Amino acid sequence: MALTASTLRYANSAYYTTMIKVTTIQQAICLMGLANVKKIIMMAALSGCFPENNCKGFDHKAFWRHSIAVAIAAKLLAKRLNLNVDTAYTAGLLHDLGALVLVTQYPRQYEACIAYRHQHQISQFDAERQVLGIDHAAVGMSLANLWNFSEVMKNAIAGHHQPETPGLGFLATVIHVADGIAHAIGVSSTPDSQVTEVSGQSWESLDLDQTVLQELMQETAAELAQISREDL
Repeated sequence: MALTASTLRYANSAYYTTMIKVTTIQQAICLMGLANVKKIIMMAALSGCFPENNCKGFDHKAFWRHSIAVAIAAKLLAKRLNLNVDTAYTAGLLHDLGALVLVTQYPRQYEACIAYRHQHQISQFDAERQVLGIDHAAVGMSLANLWNFSEVMKNAIAGHHQPETPGLGFLATVIHVADGIAHAIGVSSTPDSQVTEVSGQSWESLDLDQTVLQELMQETAAELAQISREDL
């Protein structure tokens, strides 16, 4: 019922303006397309797996907003690069999945990571390594393996901070750059941390110029703003 309610609410939002009230899943699929319905179901399912808790300093709403921004940017990048846009969107949405595992399973320890990040003005990724001895990318990789994700998806999650690591594949680079775009437009799950830097090697491998980057930032921000009016 929760999945149905989320799908119908989105179908009847301002993002899909229509004179007809959408009342069934079949109508929602016809209006939005199966791919978009799958994205909504995925978001609702993930939210159910990782309910909000009392980890001080962690903003679940900001987390999902950042995840969606990365997903949008990854989709737009994939479209320009003639890659599978659905795979890129999904990888972008799931790239920080490991952080949710740490937050929900080890809230007190993760609070220490957040405090350490504030104190030393470093990235959350580095704070996790220094405080916990592991990072959310590695944890996300383990969960993706447990959930039988594809190798491409697992590698994208594992390597979105370090895409130059041999054997990770091109999607990790796409997600890394998409993550940088989300931070650049001010959509970060850790807004007061240092901006994520996109590696020069990753950017060059996409063969995109500065004009294209500005266009991607504008398109990502516009699409996220449209969605945010109803859902974030």
